[in-house]
Amino acid sequence: MNKELILEKVNQIFRKVFDEENIVINYSSSAMDIEEWDSLNNIQIIIAVEKEFKIRFQSSEIRGWNNVGEMCDAILKLQK
Repeated sequence: MNKELILEKVNQIFRKVFDEENIVINYSSSAMDIEEWDSLNNIQIIIAVEKEFKIRFQSSEIRGWNNVGEMCDAILKLQK
């Protein structure tokens, strides 16, 4: 799976978590860009991503993410 397809699937997850069909994220999107993106929504995003991609993140790597692109990189790495 390539990074663009991963971003597309992650964007669908964001739409479900935030219940907002018009939300569009990109690699540089962060919690600073989405007002409703709080710690609870962050956990919901991570759980949904783990389920969708059938992977498990380490808490240390999650803490290191600064944006959606870094999450997508982690997904890509764990998919290999």
